[in-house]
Amino acid sequence: MGTQESNEQRENASGRRALLGAAVLGAGGAVLGLSGAARAAGREPGRGLKSLPVPTIIGHRGASGYRPEHTFGSYQLALDLGADIVEAGDLVPTKDGHLVCRHEPEIGGTTDVAGHPEFADRKKTKVLDGVPTTGWFTEDFTLAELKTLRAVERIPANRPHNTLYDGRWEIPTFEEVLLWQDEQTRKRGRQVWIYPELKHPTYFRTLGLDLEPRVAKLLRKHRKDRWNAPVILQSFEPTSIQRLNKLVDNPLVVLLSGANTRPWDFVETGDPRTVADLITPAGLREIASYAQGIGPTLDLIIPRDASGHLTRPTTLVADAHRVGLVLHPWTMRNENPFLPADFRKGTDADGYGDVFGAYRTYFATGIDGVFTDQPDTGLLARADFVNR
Repeated sequence: MGTQESNEQRENASGRRALLGAAVLGAGGAVLGLSGAARAAGREPGRGLKSLPVPTIIGHRGASGYRPEHTFGSYQLALDLGADIVEAGDLVPTKDGHLVCRHEPEIGGTTDVAGHPEFADRKKTKVLDGVPTTGWFTEDFTLAELKTLRAVERIPANRPHNTLYDGRWEIPTFEEVLLWQDEQTRKRGRQVWIYPELKHPTYFRTLGLDLEPRVAKLLRKHRKDRWNAPVILQSFEPTSIQRLNKLVDNPLVVLLSGANTRPWDFVETGDPRTVADLITPAGLREIASYAQGIGPTLDLIIPRDASGHLTRPTTLVADAHRVGLVLHPWTMRNENPFLPADFRKGTDADGYGDVFGAYRTYFATGIDGVFTDQPDTGLLARADFVNR
């Protein structure tokens, strides 16, 4: 890693991974067996994941329920509202190799690029993880060009009030986020955590824009590549997490979509397994050999029936805890269309449902945390739950 200290860390990586796994398993035990007050304990400096409160409230793309996602306005508000972690960035590369924070490489829905006539000829159709996608893509822009764009609300039908902030913030780079993290840690007198995601790593690898070494290089530069660093890395592609496991010592999380889906790296390599195979006891043991957690969709915790109502919880929480994995499922949102039918109130696309009831139901399964677009709501729900 460029220094004697870093080399020693790499040589002892497997031992530290084992220790971290034991620490996480201890945290999982707390989730399963201790009182509400004990469960919210955390914030032990230098203890890595064990320093975080449980259930952990993760600001999904910042406070994206109130500000356009993946902007410093959204990230800053998430901290101001009290989020334990900010998911500060979905990482995608530029044409000249910089990492920027966008939900997807296609930026037509999250920026004002369509209003820039100088970029009209950049619009094209590409196949992204097997899906034809039309728009403008970060890999066709230099960083300087992207910096001329401004962010807009991605789902205005659900969040019309967020459109007030369209055009206010530019696209942040991952390095800017790392510097912001340090600045906010100093100002707030507490460690600020971030939770970046590597987006479509196989797709970008075919373009010669490998994500993993770029992420690792920046983390090493800022001395945030260690097991107790306040940076958790995540990806929907297990092989990307395996690559990261060889490059950095950060906590690593495998994201999991619907049970019948296949990670795109599996599709590309001919691996026939689906997410359903990954969440079996054997699949979870394999994940635990190179990662510290999983980020399943909430439907893998409690499935919904055809009408959108919740059914019985699965054994995923207990099975994951048994092998030392934390669970940070996604995504809690206040608006009706995103909630299980059990908790919806009315039919307005931007109307709030009984989100506190939904939180209570999911927290009762023993999850270690949750991604949420409205961190303040999540914190209130946690307070209700641990003090019940």
